[in-house]
Amino acid sequence: MTNLDKTDKKILEILQQNGKITNSELAKQINISASPTLERVKKLEKRGFIRQYVALVDPHKVGVTCFTYVEVTLKRHGKDPVQRFTSSIIKLEEVMECHHITGEADFLLKVATKDIPKYEDFIIHKLTALEDVQHLKTLVVLSTLKQETKISVTNGDEAR
Repeated sequence: MTNLDKTDKKILEILQQNGKITNSELAKQINISASPTLERVKKLEKRGFIRQYVALVDPHKVGVTCFTYVEVTLKRHGKDPVQRFTSSIIKLEEVMECHHITGEADFLLKVATKDIPKYEDFIIHKLTALEDVQHLKTLVVLSTLKQETKISVTNGDEAR
């Protein structure tokens, strides 16, 4: 971690829990006045520690009930096939996450669709239609026991 003091870390922890917190409430929680608090937040945004603010939507309330993890193996390895695949995959709205990984597969995708038929449609008409895809392995999520968006920025600092 580069140049984050205890107050910056506390700000990041709080904002990850509640991105809608007012600056004055945030200032109270970190025990400094509002103006320096706002300056610190702006600095964290400018330095890229805070990428964006989002709303976490309940997927079932918007009709998204099928989550899958898909291992993708490419036909060929190298710069061009990887670039073609990644430039195509980032455009697919069903893909929530794409990770270039080690192991038997080349990529791991997290995919969200309305249901299994929509997932099948996604696989047939979008994913396997990409020229560099050789093999897929799908893991269907049956239930989710833990799902976090918060990243620990203290890395055990409190224990010291």
